[in-house]
Amino acid sequence: MRGEFIDPGRFRHELALEAATLLPDDAGGHAEQWSEIATVFARIEPVTARSRFGADQTIETLTHRITLRHRGDLRSGMRMRRLDRVFDIMTVHDPDESGRYLVCGVREEGL
Repeated sequence: MRGEFIDPGRFRHELALEAATLLPDDAGGHAEQWSEIATVFARIEPVTARSRFGADQTIETLTHRITLRHRGDLRSGMRMRRLDRVFDIMTVHDPDESGRYLVCGVREEGL
């Protein structure tokens, strides 16, 4: 993406940015509780699609590139949600180190 013009007019997907909080359970472990921390507008571009078979079902895994305006609180391990789709954030980087935009490598799993 270096040197590529980013058109913010293409940020047409409304996404909920979510962060996990770990809550103790009664068995000495923990459970994740996801909370929405912001609404963002972004561009979603599909990158790869893979199928794998496991536990008597086919599991589809998709990767996408999500581009949005820069935020100081965005980290890998968070996720974005659009309706019933969940995008787990794997990587976050500033494509031209200008502090204007961020590009996230995300993974989406489905059945």
